[in-house]
Amino acid sequence: MKHERDDLLIEKAKSALLRCLQQAPSLSVELARDTPAEVDFGVSVRSSTLERLIVADVKQNGEPRFARLAVDRLYRCISHAPNTYGVFMAPYISPRAALVCVDAGVGYMDLAGNCRLEFDQVYIRVEGSSNPSIVKRDLRSLYSPRAERVVRVLLANPARSWRLQELSKEAGVSLGQAFNVKNLLENREWVIIENTGIRLSGSSELLTEWAENYRYHRSQAHEFYSMKGVADLEHDLAIVSQQRGIDYALSGFSGSARYAATVRYQRATAYVSERVDELTQSMGLKEVSSGGNITLLEPYDEGVFYAARWIGEDRVVTPVQCYLDVRGMASRGQEAADALLERVIEPA
Repeated sequence: MKHERDDLLIEKAKSALLRCLQQAPSLSVELARDTPAEVDFGVSVRSSTLERLIVADVKQNGEPRFARLAVDRLYRCISHAPNTYGVFMAPYISPRAALVCVDAGVGYMDLAGNCRLEFDQVYIRVEGSSNPSIVKRDLRSLYSPRAERVVRVLLANPARSWRLQELSKEAGVSLGQAFNVKNLLENREWVIIENTGIRLSGSSELLTEWAENYRYHRSQAHEFYSMKGVADLEHDLAIVSQQRGIDYALSGFSGSARYAATVRYQRATAYVSERVDELTQSMGLKEVSSGGNITLLEPYDEGVFYAARWIGEDRVVTPVQCYLDVRGMASRGQEAADALLERVIEPA
């Protein structure tokens, strides 16, 4: 079955590359009969002024690690075959993988037609053709609730090396889940493999991509109103939660104010793990559809509480979790997120 999939991918790659090159009216293009064994296929390109063999290395994955493997393979071919130009091809090629190819002087092309080909007087560049199904499938794998638990652990401990068994235990996921996340990050070249385990190397890139794909509204929000002010509500929440043995943690503007106070806010926000009704009755809160001054969130996954800490009398989610949450909030949420990033997360 694997060979059948590979053969189908190579056939699609052949069609895509031929279709692209044939759009140049001055070029005569055909599949090459004799192709070096190191590559998947070749295309012969001729015009009145040039004659080139384009060789392609095709992979299922278009992340940087696979681009480097392809570049090495293409170099081995090109070094023995003068007048040859190499192209890396995959169903989807990430922007960082494309840069790997550009830096190496190798062309690239995905199956949606996005490409950069440059040889002799020929320059073809296509951008913007979407490849949504492949991209979304990859992102769903890395930013599913269970996978995010592993990401949280790595971002909360960016300098530490982890054995996979330690990482899976710390994140509360299976060893297989930790292994899958490790592979996805390794493909992006965001982790380093060391003798002591894996260590995060692309923390900024990982946080940026996660933030772009994070959905704050996955957690179920309950809005309440009280005559008390926000500071008093946050104080009551801390006291009652401890008295009742209910796990909670401030987030949103409430959390960001504990780390980097830059924005005034009129609504408290906190995650509550369970027994929301018991907590709100004890606090004398009235549930409303709008206009409330405290929002309690039932988390989409318990991972949001990972490494929550006490700041004074308040329990607060990690700076990374707070950044993800406040960034998606209206009314100066981005400003509060930027302050968290610059003052707390990046220095750490």
